[in-house]
Amino acid sequence: MADDLKKMYRTLMDDHFPSEMTISFGDTVLAYRKRRWKIQDAESGDLVEKGLRYGENPGQEAALYELVNGNLVLGDCQFIGPDKGLVAAITEADMLQSGKHPGKINLTDVDNALNIMKYLTAGPGVVIVKHNNPCGVAYGNSLADAYQKANTADRIAAFGGCALFNQAMDTDTARGVSENYLEVVAAPDFETGTVDILSKRPNLRIIRIPRMDRLSEYTALRFVDFKSLMDGGIIVQQSPLNRIRSSEDFTLASTRYQGRTYTIEREPTPDEYADMLFGWQVEQGVTSNSVLYVKNGVTVGIGTGEQDRVGVAEIAVHKAYTKHADAICYKRHHTSFKELELAVARGEKQKALMEEIHQETTDQKGGLMGATMISDAFFPFRDGVDVGIREGIRAIVQPGGSLRDFEVIEACNEADPRITMVFTGQRSFKH
Repeated sequence: MADDLKKMYRTLMDDHFPSEMTISFGDTVLAYRKRRWKIQDAESGDLVEKGLRYGENPGQEAALYELVNGNLVLGDCQFIGPDKGLVAAITEADMLQSGKHPGKINLTDVDNALNIMKYLTAGPGVVIVKHNNPCGVAYGNSLADAYQKANTADRIAAFGGCALFNQAMDTDTARGVSENYLEVVAAPDFETGTVDILSKRPNLRIIRIPRMDRLSEYTALRFVDFKSLMDGGIIVQQSPLNRIRSSEDFTLASTRYQGRTYTIEREPTPDEYADMLFGWQVEQGVTSNSVLYVKNGVTVGIGTGEQDRVGVAEIAVHKAYTKHADAICYKRHHTSFKELELAVARGEKQKALMEEIHQETTDQKGGLMGATMISDAFFPFRDGVDVGIREGIRAIVQPGGSLRDFEVIEACNEADPRITMVFTGQRSFKH
């Protein structure tokens, strides 16, 4: 059975989707062309022309289409037009090392990393995505520093993920990347010598995305978002637009309840505003319900895809503690915390090593002290923010609009030291 599974993952599926596709919106016709690449097969050595390797799983045929003609205008919304392809426009020349034909998840991970990266223009930045959710996002003093911070934020989840860089890959960064296992590395360009360093991992897909120098333009462009239903139906919607472009777009949290006005008593500092903006930008690429914590331009804990808000706030805290302990362990013992745990269970390592890391992680509250808490929707009760306050957060970003906003504001004002909070005025659900 195991051998069958291994063979399944290596299988390059044929797909029976047409080479061209058109979609009609009334009188407007959008024309799409299926993307195919000639890539050398690792086993046979032959050049194979094929599109996607398979879909989300082996056994699912899939195809990638690029919009090549048609401009859709509905109401006062002009959707994104042709000649703006990013992932859909990747050619063989852009695959500096193909490794093997990409699958659907490889490219959707790059796409969602771009969806976050289009906002990150304040300095060298890295987004690491796994299963279409960010696991580590960071700014740095250099690209290598940003990668080190993003990878350390969740080194476990980054294994086998997709790393996107907002600047040309340099040799220092490439050396750091080559120490870890990734499926995809993407950047606007790659400096001389970097591909040689990265290609030591033969199955790594090294992708250049030339249009990234204009990536910020995509923040104002909508695309048509399709959701297929199990009965064959389709829900169509506009893609969202993030209204928060700078810290000036936030509103200090305030509300009226039973004739009384409740307002946050402490204004954010410039550093807090910077983390608020960074966190809300990362939030645009996180599956809902979600709560995340960021600190000094780095993600600390990311909770995704939960049904209740207090639960996802707690999960994000748990992940922060888990990842913080692993980071300490790896730095100190050059092994993961789980590997250390197994070695202790086998009697190969002393239990005191684990206990020391546990205590240090607890003392530092998983790195959450001074962090900013981000929520993609309002808190229906104060219990959600209380989770973050207990961990020593300093600021909160949320849409606002709950009947109990006053309770949340009171929770922030009652905290010692006081917590500051802003409203975005828009929700950021992503399903």
